[in-house]
Amino acid sequence: MTSPRLLLVEDDAKLGPIMSEVLGAEWRVALAPDLAVAKQQVLATVFDVAVVDRRLPDGDGTEFVRWLRERRSTVPVLMLTALGEVSDKVTGLDAGANDYLVKPFDFAELGARLRALTRDYAQATDGVDIGSWTFYPRHHTIASPYAGRVVLTERESALLEVLASAPDVAFTRQQLLTAVFDRGEQEGTVDTYVHYLRRKTDRTLIETVRGVGYRLGTPA
Repeated sequence: MTSPRLLLVEDDAKLGPIMSEVLGAEWRVALAPDLAVAKQQVLATVFDVAVVDRRLPDGDGTEFVRWLRERRSTVPVLMLTALGEVSDKVTGLDAGANDYLVKPFDFAELGARLRALTRDYAQATDGVDIGSWTFYPRHHTIASPYAGRVVLTERESALLEVLASAPDVAFTRQQLLTAVFDRGEQEGTVDTYVHYLRRKTDRTLIETVRGVGYRLGTPA
């Protein structure tokens, strides 16, 4: 069984590698020393959980959490910091963090909290396999087997979710229009969003069924 992925955003040159080594017994750890690298990692990889330091060289860890939530990412985040005031904890949680741990910490407690976060998260955010790709409806993302994660708009995700709900069914444009789009939109809107999805992912992600409409494909 493949270990879950953990993003560790920690700038301490000594603590970061130590944490990576300890957590590496249970997780596939990606270490980012600042916000810029952390964002690059998120755009390339789907993570199961993130541990984010509060004070970073290029900003506050809460900025990164807000950025995640603005992108509709629901990946659970544990804030890790030397700031122990109640107001600091509230700020982190209000930004969208799921848990908070103050330095110095015990690795056993950190591990237990991460396992608890990912248990709750996994129950609600299982991916949907589409060929060799994996679609995460709650994230509005789809993971490519060779190019990392692709972020979808809300409507692109909704359209793909309808197709994925019945992969063997060929949906008419009218069915997709009614299920996904606002009243008054034309059937050509469906074609436009199919084009958007194919351009972002793979042309074989959605199959055209001549004379009917579209159904889910099986991209390599």
